[in-house]
Amino acid sequence: MPTQSPFRSIRPLERTFFGRDPRRVARQLLGKVLVRRTADLYLAARVVEVEAYLGENDPAAHAAAGNTARNSVLFGPPGFAYVYFIYGNHYCLNVSCEREGKAGCVLFRALEPLAGTEEMSHARGLIVHGPRDLPKLTSGPGRLAEAFGITRTRDNGCDLTSSRSSLWIGSDGFRAKGIYVTPRIGITKAAEECLRYVLGGNAFVSRSTSGSSMRCSQENRARTTQTGVDYPAGRMR
Repeated sequence: MPTQSPFRSIRPLERTFFGRDPRRVARQLLGKVLVRRTADLYLAARVVEVEAYLGENDPAAHAAAGNTARNSVLFGPPGFAYVYFIYGNHYCLNVSCEREGKAGCVLFRALEPLAGTEEMSHARGLIVHGPRDLPKLTSGPGRLAEAFGITRTRDNGCDLTSSRSSLWIGSDGFRAKGIYVTPRIGITKAAEECLRYVLGGNAFVSRSTSGSSMRCSQENRARTTQTGVDYPAGRMR
């Protein structure tokens, strides 16, 4: 527990924040803070990389299978945690978006630790020798879930808009700048979609925003622009 916890300066996001198109939510989640708070534990980390998943019409989204026992959180109210187990070895954290009954979500891909790094390193089974080791804690969806002790049993369906939850998302007034939009990574279906949002230059981003990861097809750029919710791939204000 930090000697001066920043907890009081972080205000939970309202449910209306999440009840929108996942692309809008993803863009505006950058710079927000994920908090794990229990009686004897306080962890906080800034959101630096996310991906949007657009519901039943998105081939890469779990919601494409329809409403099932596994993904029912996605079809419920916005602002709740959807946690799944992947590759037989790690969990991934998402937050539900859109109105109730319409699926959509944002996947958390990387965080920058703000408080509780010692506890995170213990959870990850790592020894942090210096700043260069810190990205190993929360750079990547599996790493950040392990650092925060996120599991499906513990957190699936958790209300991420309430500070009474042990896991929630808030704002400390930080304004995100230098944002990039790139194709999603680590997937095979609809991989060309420009739905990955990154704080450019941040050391905790899971993969560089330079080179091929920045390339979007001309058609995709046009579609992204037409939605009115994001700029084409590249730097944003």
